[in-house]
Amino acid sequence: MRKLVKWGAATLVAVGMVGASGVAFAADPIKIGAFLSATGPASFLGDPEKKTIELFVEKMNKEGGVLGRKIELVVYDDGGAGDKAATFAKRLIESDKVDLLIGGSTTATTMAAVPIVEKSEIPFISLAGAVVIVEPVKKWVFKTPHTDRMAAEKVFSDMKTRGLTKIALISEDAGFGKSGHDQSLLVAKNYGIDIVADEVYSPKDPDVTAQLTKVKNAPGVQAVFNFGFGQSPALVTKNYKQLGIALPLYQSHGVASKDYIKLAGEASEGVRLPAAGLVVPTQLAATDPQRPVVAAFKKAYEDAFKGEVSTFAGHAYDGLQIALAAILRAGSSDKAKVRAEIEKTSGYVGTGGLVSMSPTDHMGLALSAFHILEIRKGDWVLID
Repeated sequence: MRKLVKWGAATLVAVGMVGASGVAFAADPIKIGAFLSATGPASFLGDPEKKTIELFVEKMNKEGGVLGRKIELVVYDDGGAGDKAATFAKRLIESDKVDLLIGGSTTATTMAAVPIVEKSEIPFISLAGAVVIVEPVKKWVFKTPHTDRMAAEKVFSDMKTRGLTKIALISEDAGFGKSGHDQSLLVAKNYGIDIVADEVYSPKDPDVTAQLTKVKNAPGVQAVFNFGFGQSPALVTKNYKQLGIALPLYQSHGVASKDYIKLAGEASEGVRLPAAGLVVPTQLAATDPQRPVVAAFKKAYEDAFKGEVSTFAGHAYDGLQIALAAILRAGSSDKAKVRAEIEKTSGYVGTGGLVSMSPTDHMGLALSAFHILEIRKGDWVLID
């Protein structure tokens, strides 16, 4: 019996033969490969991503798979290392013979795999943030998270609304932080923002008080924007508090996880950042089409893993659902056909927002997909 299953109102995927004795799969499995940073400094990204993909592949297989075919998942942990990501991407393509790739928890691991993906002509949905992943457009590469440029634009828009026009920028000197820094410089003037101080730090620095002291003493600074991910933004936040800096502090969507609040503690009070509606599902408007989607995904994830969901888990969910829907529309796992169908994704309501891709847009999210949140008493509060 052929039937349709809808997870979290996000998308429809077809499943195959279900009999009294369980699921009977037809034909060869659809093979999905993933390389994720499940351990290491980016594990707060990769661990929930891995859990999510495994959870929903298992759910789909229990319901009959896709097109009557079982989904076979092959996952490697790159530990956040670009060289390992490249090795695993090549192994997944050449040895494991996967039909599609999902992964790249970080910008560095994603970009290490991009040349291999493009040469091999296999669909790849990245879970990393930097705009360079999809700009310029690469034929076989797509992504689900909002970009660093969008984060800067959303933050600057909120600053402008608050009358904050002279700011200090502080950022990590590699990967996502460096790209976010560069994108911030690129779009600041569009929002009437004047960057009057610009400091960088290494993710391995034990503290950033030297850089923050310069920020504190910079003339005219009205707010501070930090671009980074992992434990470093929490360290920045703690040092910020220790130095008694009373200016508004903004972070990027790279910290849209309760792990950041736990690490930063009381110092995170009042911090603002852009994030998807997934982290505040009950605060979204009742008419928001995202509300039932994110509420259902949040419940499924938290019931399964007994821990709070993060936007990073949502990126993996969206990547998997977009991929499976494309396979369904293509009627096969043919790589060229699936790539074409991913590019045609339109009106998908996911955890990150409403997604409509095109030949010139391999992400498909508008700035409206972002919300501004503020941390109050250890929790998220929707501001915009």
